[in-house]
Amino acid sequence: MSDPHPICPLCGRPIPPDVPQSLHHLVPRLRGGKGGAVVLLHHICHKEIHAALGESELAREFNTIEALRAHPRLARFIAWVRKRPPGFVSRVPGGYRRRRGR
Repeated sequence: MSDPHPICPLCGRPIPPDVPQSLHHLVPRLRGGKGGAVVLLHHICHKEIHAALGESELAREFNTIEALRAHPRLARFIAWVRKRPPGFVSRVPGGYRRRRGR
C-alpha cells in the first residue's frame, strides 16, 4: 500500500499533515514566477533552498527540482535530511549565505 501523504520532491520523504510544509515557487514571484509552477515541500527543505540560493540564481539556473537537487549544498542537505524521519523539524543546518552587494 502506498503512503497517503504527499512526497517532498526535493528530499523524497513523505510530508505528514502535522509537519511544517510550504509551497515553493520554482521561479520566484519577484523574478517573473507569479502564477507559475509551485511545489509542496517540507518547510525545512524550503528554508534550505532559500538559505543556499538567491532569487536571481533560483530564477536563472535553479528553477527545476532536478537543478535544485544537483546544487552541491542542496545535495549534501538532501543526503543528510533523508536519514531523518518525515516529521523531523530543525533549524536550517549551516547558515545563510553571504549576500553579495549588501
